Amino acid sequence: MRYLLDVNALIALGVSGHTFHKRVATWVESLSLVGTVQLSTSPITELGFVRILSQPTPYGLRVSDAKDLLERVKATSPVAFSFISDGNDISKLPDWVVRSKQTTDGHLAGLAKSNGAVLATLDRNINDSFLIPV
Repeated sequence: MRYLLDVNALIALGVSGHTFHKRVATWVESLSLVGTVQLSTSPITELGFVRILSQPTPYGLRVSDAKDLLERVKATSPVAFSFISDGNDISKLPDWVVRSKQTTDGHLAGLAKSNGAVLATLDRNINDSFLIPV
């Protein structure tokens, strides 16, 4: 199984002080026992990670520090990471996307699907995704 982590799940995994860090870290640890599981990032999720962590609040990291943190998360994860290049244009946006707030989620869900993965998220309201368990 291959999971594309959305931005919030990726941040929760990488930031020990994040509200959902334990939830995501516990899930990832449980995946390591399965053996044939892979976690993935994409241009959008990696850029979102760096963008959010380098904003003044609540994290305030320098861009270089956020990049380094993401590299450490991927290198030290008990589950292997891969990178999904983004070749999906707007024609691949799922039909369930009808509001502006759904565009990135829809794009990521479609990107995951077109690459044999599923979008892993903390958001209950994303179609075609896997809700990371509590």
